[in-house]
Amino acid sequence: MSTQEDAARLLVRTLEAEGVEYVFGIPGEENIHFVNALNDSSIRYVLVRHEQGAAFMAEIYGRLTGRAGVASATLGPGAINLQLGVADATTNSTPVVAISAQVGLDRIYKESHQIIDLVSLFRPITKWAELAPRAEALPEMVRKAFKTAQTERPGAVYLAIPEDVEAAKVDPGLAPLPVNTVRTQEPSPSQIARAADVLALARRPVVLAGHGATRAGAGDALVYFSEHLGLPVATTFNGKGVFPDDHRNALGAVGFMRHDYVNFGFDEADVLIAVGYELQEFDPVKVNPAADKKIIHIHQFPAEVDDHYPVEVGVQGDISRSLYALADSVHRRFDNHETGRRIREMLRRELAEGAAEGGHPLSPRRVVADIRAAMGREDIVLADTGAVKMWMARMYPTYEPNTLLVSNGLSSMGFAVPGAIAAKLARPDRRVLAATGDGAFLMNSQELETAVRENIPITVLIWDDSAYGLIGWKMDLELGRSSHITFGNPDFVKYAESFGATGYRVESADELLPTLRKALAEDAVSVVTVPVDYSHNLRLTDKLGDLTDPF
Repeated sequence: MSTQEDAARLLVRTLEAEGVEYVFGIPGEENIHFVNALNDSSIRYVLVRHEQGAAFMAEIYGRLTGRAGVASATLGPGAINLQLGVADATTNSTPVVAISAQVGLDRIYKESHQIIDLVSLFRPITKWAELAPRAEALPEMVRKAFKTAQTERPGAVYLAIPEDVEAAKVDPGLAPLPVNTVRTQEPSPSQIARAADVLALARRPVVLAGHGATRAGAGDALVYFSEHLGLPVATTFNGKGVFPDDHRNALGAVGFMRHDYVNFGFDEADVLIAVGYELQEFDPVKVNPAADKKIIHIHQFPAEVDDHYPVEVGVQGDISRSLYALADSVHRRFDNHETGRRIREMLRRELAEGAAEGGHPLSPRRVVADIRAAMGREDIVLADTGAVKMWMARMYPTYEPNTLLVSNGLSSMGFAVPGAIAAKLARPDRRVLAATGDGAFLMNSQELETAVRENIPITVLIWDDSAYGLIGWKMDLELGRSSHITFGNPDFVKYAESFGATGYRVESADELLPTLRKALAEDAVSVVTVPVDYSHNLRLTDKLGDLTDPF
């Protein structure tokens, strides 16, 4: 009787040691030992219908839990299909471990069937990418993969496992490495003092909170900082919810394509306190066009270099501790609340006006208002890339972190449906809605079958205009006309039913809210299609373009 075990089983044990709950993927001939070994583990293998969906699922799981989501694929085309979700995770600072098969070491050096240099393909879109040269290296490589993915600034990593390495025999005494967590450092007292000196001389400072503040769980500290000093707080799209939109100091979210109400909160600011903000989320030129504001950068790592992001003081360390320390070091209050109050009132008025709008197709404002009315404070909405994202990120009030998820680093289309599946697995106590345009929906709509088969209840709301609406919006703004953006759609109700889901079609404005409530209450997979009138797009940007003073 052999005393050895398959390397595939060792790989699974290393994943179990990292606390992995799910592996999202599609098996291939070259990783059958790994998939088979998962059957005898505590890990649930979620079979998907496209590897891109697996990567998006791993990304959203990682975003909501802070633990790396795991996506698995075979070699060649299977691995390449992972790349969009992997790149999306890295640009959205989200921990993911992508694992694929590779041809055996006995032929990787020569021209052969399905050979492609996968490590070289993944290196530009990951924090680390490597091939396992021998089975005995797996414990070290898997530990490094998770440590690298999860340590600030988080992102994706990639491991290629050659076919003969996966099938090799190893000593069963070879064990996973202990998991050690990288702890963030205390902020430097001297940097806190320098930042306090800047605020002591400031006239109208404003706070911009980004995705890093969400990842760090810095919401309570941010509220304390704002209240203690009397400072208004805006967020990026990825930071929405880390500061509640119903707080008296909330300004809302920046990131819209035009100078919006929220931007007026920055126009007269002389100091920008950036908390967990990353430049990839939002171009700093939009809030610091003259590059004349003094910037206090508070994050767990140094700021990126940008001409419009001149850092006066960088406070590197635990974000919450940095905020508490800085708040207690500044002995004054700022009472510039009137601008923030008026901005919040204008946004509230827009949402209320939207809730009262009739008409069919529906206005985007009406759809946003009804989604907000249907969802609880902690329920999760994923807004896919397109006009949907612009309307939702701009107008949808959020009160808790990670309750409105967008792709704002790479801005990938097609993430919302597979992402909703992972969101429900990560947060089974929350209701989950994927809000998606019809173009983005059909990019990964096959994952409806995954949700039905795996019994993962989600609701998909399709904003139906038979076009790539955001591209048309941009064309109309800059070119005065649009072209090559329209297409035909299937009957979405029948399409949903063909997968075993429930389909709904909204026939009037007043039907949307009760239909959403019914679909969300069913605890099953459902698809709601609502026709949307995107002529409101140009009305909005024309209005904002003419706005020189919000008051």
